[in-house]
Amino acid sequence: MSSATEATATATGVRTGADDLVAALQELGVEIAFGLPGVHNLAIWEAAAAAGLRLVGVRHEQTAVYAADGYARATGRLGVAVVTTGPGAANTLGATGEAMASGAPVLVVATDIPTTLRRPGVHRGVLHETRDQGAMFAPVTKLTVTCDSAGRLGEQAVRAGAVALTAATGPVYLGVPTDLLSQPVDGARPTAPDVPPPATAPEADVARAVELLTAARRPLIWAGGGALRSGAGEVLGRLAEQLAAPVVTTYNGRGVLPPDHPCLVPGPAHVPEIGALWDDADLVIAVGSDLDGMTTQNWAMPQPATLLAVNVDAADANKNYPADLTLVGDAAAVVGRLLAGTPPRDGLPELRERLAGLGDRVRALVESEDPQAAQLLDVLARVAPDGLLLADMCIAGYWVAAFGRVPGPRRFAFPMGWGTLGYAFPAALGAALAGQGRALALVGDGGFLFACGELAAVAQEQPPLTVVIVDDGGYGMLRFDQVHSGAPTRGVDLATPDFVALARSFGVPADAVDGFGPGFEDRLTAALGATGPNVLVVRAALTPPPSTSPRWYRRQGPR
Repeated sequence: MSSATEATATATGVRTGADDLVAALQELGVEIAFGLPGVHNLAIWEAAAAAGLRLVGVRHEQTAVYAADGYARATGRLGVAVVTTGPGAANTLGATGEAMASGAPVLVVATDIPTTLRRPGVHRGVLHETRDQGAMFAPVTKLTVTCDSAGRLGEQAVRAGAVALTAATGPVYLGVPTDLLSQPVDGARPTAPDVPPPATAPEADVARAVELLTAARRPLIWAGGGALRSGAGEVLGRLAEQLAAPVVTTYNGRGVLPPDHPCLVPGPAHVPEIGALWDDADLVIAVGSDLDGMTTQNWAMPQPATLLAVNVDAADANKNYPADLTLVGDAAAVVGRLLAGTPPRDGLPELRERLAGLGDRVRALVESEDPQAAQLLDVLARVAPDGLLLADMCIAGYWVAAFGRVPGPRRFAFPMGWGTLGYAFPAALGAALAGQGRALALVGDGGFLFACGELAAVAQEQPPLTVVIVDDGGYGMLRFDQVHSGAPTRGVDLATPDFVALARSFGVPADAVDGFGPGFEDRLTAALGATGPNVLVVRAALTPPPSTSPRWYRRQGPR
């Protein structure tokens, strides 16, 4: 069947595989998806329009997955990217890997060559043909599903989406041979299965954990992305108060507690005074974290005296630091059981005072390290106190990820899972279209150029989005790495465009300012008060914070 016939099959009144695919997405609660049209997937666009599913066109397949990722992190719902065959599918792999490393529930729907032209084990030279397209996705997804018949397309789609949403959440690949989209189907459409709850920790294990909590004199809670994604913040905060335990959050766990919570530690363990909380603890309670290398300085932090892990996956919980006891289950449910069984103790007023003093010292540290970074953090806290912020792997992003104010869960996203550059701008497009308020993307000039073509999508869709580009004329973090090691700078000093003129050429309002002083605050306030998209360029060079790997204070060999 020709591509023109495929694209118009839905309009004939015959129910097709494409119709069932779109119906499956809607059954999964999907209201908006992101994609790029290609000759093999046009029928999906037609079916989406007929069914009222909003399919936002972007300018590169990688940014389609980033946008779906940003949408998923902002909402907790399924993010969907629709791309075409072969090179289109391959273009998504970097972004899909980031979703996998950060636990974002994303469904990548990619077409494949027609079943009628496929010959197993032979590459025949069909347009966009790959010997095994699904195999490309195996290392960066929870599951790969390749549809085998039009009649099962809806069923397989809802299964794929349900797997992405099942804890531990993550991306799933759904491959659809293009001829299945136009084939007629009949019978009942499948309904989305209930997402199965995680395993429940045995009562004996919970009782043993309560004994550990009760006996501990210096407990520390280490809260990761799993705690945030499960919605564990409220019970986690109450348990911390009951134990008088400080709470350190990982990058993916930022926002799990409100910024004024009395037990929240004001920074990462990369600051020696905060790292000392880990060293001194007689019990570490790791909730929803795999204790990864970036948060533990490549496992240079010592094994805790006693480690209690709460995780939906026991292997994930124990792969880096073996736990003395692992409670397998949903973080909110397990922490709630610990809270119910643990007697309260004195010490919260003393902890509040200690952490307030620690906060003063951390603020002084930031000011002494880089006054401009301190200005940036202060302005963001004043001007965007409740905002939705997505930061790139740039120096400004590192500062915000480590020391910025995060107002609550799902209000901050950072690609520290896999460390992809160019994430924040397209992810912020997805987040801005999620109906969660205005989004702010904080990017560097180098990372912005990875996806600057999405200015076209922004101009077309008019999302509530502000992009702040910190322009230091290159890859500032990499430049620091070279200078810090005594090497000459190579490949890091970039010829960059006039970003203001670039944005305006797409019809997106833009302005520029030098540094993060009063002029920056005034312009950012105006930008965030606008209704449509805009860009603010800040000409400034920042020093990397202590949380970046060249500046880690722990240097022992890896575990």
